[in-house]
Amino acid sequence: MRALTYATRRSALALAQCRAFVKTLEARRPGLSLTELQVVTTGDRIQDRPLAEVGGKGLFVKEIEEALLDRRADLAVHSIKDVPGALPAGLALACVPPREDPRDVIVAPAHGTLAALPRGARVGTSSLRRRLALLAARPDLDVVALRGNVDTRLRKVDAGEVAAIVLARAGLLRLGLGARATEVLSPDVCLPAVGQGALGVETREGDEEVRALLAAVHDAETAVRVAAERGVLIALGGDCKTPLAAHAEREGDELRLRAFVAEADGSRVRRGERRAEWPRSEREAAAIGEALGGALR
Repeated sequence: MRALTYATRRSALALAQCRAFVKTLEARRPGLSLTELQVVTTGDRIQDRPLAEVGGKGLFVKEIEEALLDRRADLAVHSIKDVPGALPAGLALACVPPREDPRDVIVAPAHGTLAALPRGARVGTSSLRRRLALLAARPDLDVVALRGNVDTRLRKVDAGEVAAIVLARAGLLRLGLGARATEVLSPDVCLPAVGQGALGVETREGDEEVRALLAAVHDAETAVRVAAERGVLIALGGDCKTPLAAHAEREGDELRLRAFVAEADGSRVRRGERRAEWPRSEREAAAIGEALGGALR
């Protein structure tokens, strides 16, 4: 068994989730030797502008994928919501571990819930998807752009720069900060981003040794749900300039897939849903997502 190098972003959240995954992998594969390669991505370097203004989806993975392609790393651990629909030639998503809670949360120390925020309250988020969801529920709010890592955003809400922020529950849980959430938002209010709460492990195509090692931590149900959601993304050609959400759930023997998309300025909101027999493969799940995405397009 050869020694392997895994690539990750340098942010506290990326390191926490990546190291937790590696710990699980090492427990399932005793004797495996893994070395960490930290990569600073374009998305990490640019903190003063909304992502939609600086290049869209892929800003958090491009440099990491370059490390795979030039063989400085053997595998890369991503938040799947950061991964574009089309992967570079020569790379593949080889493993999807079990998913954390995909829902969004409100952190509003003085008010608690979205409904309790006063009229005109400032709410910070860098996501066009979240902005539309918030304004659909509370059109009286002042939703402002807010970049930075989780700690930075929490400091800003604690300092009163904004009355509330919206974050992914998965990120707070992985950082041991789950108690900071004052309300968990139902998908009926704020439909999650494609792949939110899920990790994806990317490798070089044809590296069967690494793929075989990763099989020990792959979760087939999560992979099917993520494939359905990414099918919507692929059909719509979504990026960070596109307010886009897709959320797949298992209900008995069925897959329930909900999605919405809008123009970058928030106009032309389209929503849709598909129910189907639980897919037998990721490819079948992706086809369901692509059909829903095509209908929304």
